Amino acid sequence: MSPTRQCLAIVLAAGEGTRMKSARPKVLHPVGGKPMLTHVLDLVAEAGAQTVAAVVGPGRDDVADAARQALPEAQIFVQTERLGTAHAVLAAKAALQAKPDDVLVLFADTPLVTAATLARLRAALADGAALAALGFEPADPTGYGRLVVDGGQLVAIREHKDASEAEREIKLCNAGLMALSGQHALALLEAIGNANVQKEFYLTDAVEVARKAGLKSVHVVASAQEVMGVNDRVQLSAAEAIFQNRMRENIMREGATLVAPETVFFSFDTKIGRDVLIEPNVVFGPGCIVEDGAIIHAFSHLEGAHVRARATVGPYARLRPGADLGEGAKVGNFVEIKSAHVGAGAKISHLSYIGDASVGADANIGAGTITCNYDGYNKFKTQIGAGAFVGSNSSLVAPVTIGDGAYVGSGSVITQDVAPDALALERGQQVEKPGWAIRFRASLAGTPKKRP
Repeated sequence: MSPTRQCLAIVLAAGEGTRMKSARPKVLHPVGGKPMLTHVLDLVAEAGAQTVAAVVGPGRDDVADAARQALPEAQIFVQTERLGTAHAVLAAKAALQAKPDDVLVLFADTPLVTAATLARLRAALADGAALAALGFEPADPTGYGRLVVDGGQLVAIREHKDASEAEREIKLCNAGLMALSGQHALALLEAIGNANVQKEFYLTDAVEVARKAGLKSVHVVASAQEVMGVNDRVQLSAAEAIFQNRMRENIMREGATLVAPETVFFSFDTKIGRDVLIEPNVVFGPGCIVEDGAIIHAFSHLEGAHVRARATVGPYARLRPGADLGEGAKVGNFVEIKSAHVGAGAKISHLSYIGDASVGADANIGAGTITCNYDGYNKFKTQIGAGAFVGSNSSLVAPVTIGDGAYVGSGSVITQDVAPDALALERGQQVEKPGWAIRFRASLAGTPKKRP
């Protein structure tokens, strides 16, 4: 596509989505950890749209705010009345009046369309078409509008209920997305009437309006998976499955190993390096980076985490936002890391919580160690130096610093800084009473046991 062609993308986000049975607007439900609306706005930016208009429903400040957050330069228009898809597009009339070369019309509840497909729609306009509609061939076309093609040109989009028996035999169906020549878009849209039972203005009627005006209309075909819309929770689940399969395939093709791909779940921004091994039942929330050669063992959950080269995680580990594991570091089973840097080669092998902390290179954190970082009002930081050794079942009460090479004896509660290379112990004195157990058992002999 020529970079000189100006493109306006109009994203329709005014649908009610009552079938979702949710207080959240339909288009803000996530797929791959990102709202469907954001998927579509990111897509049109990737596809080269210089101007983006989002059409929202009345009173939907939440949808407008989400659009601005995803694409700050997006223009927001409100469709005050629900009078059909063409009427929704005309809500962005001010943007259409600039007469860009290409106008793309998309729906915010169709999150799986690719930039390559939009490029093919725009290419059809560059080749002289005034209108290009996106079609697909579902397994069962019942209920879908049909694309009526004659001699290579699109002559009509016929709704199923209005189609003749012969037209209902057509397998090619309307996906809803459309590209319009900016030179003709406004005139075509304004010429659409509402002579139908619903008294609404349908975008699909633009094809017959263009034909009557002697303008060329064509179609482009995409897969049924790519153009699936989401109207309820079942379809949302299906869209998520398609998204996850795309991510899994792409990550494996880029050089990572997924032992059981169908059990691993990624977010839209997950980045996985080469020679990474990911075992079954791992979940990546938003904001995760895993560098080359790292191993993520089974049943681990990562969000907002950076796992550097050759580090290992899990099994059954949780990395929360701000977790940063250095090269070759180890976070083992039932370990939780939050807002903490773990230095290169450091080991936190089991049953520990490290939050709001810095762990130096090659330090060793024993089983059951926790950083006590919260006093009920504020968070405080724990700093553990390089090569330090913290014994099992220790509590480090922040703010506190454990110096380089220092030792903390097992079972200690550390409330004061520990100097480098020092040993810190904090325990009650052990008391032993010889023969106590024998006397204790004898005192209970013959005493009936209480029911539990």
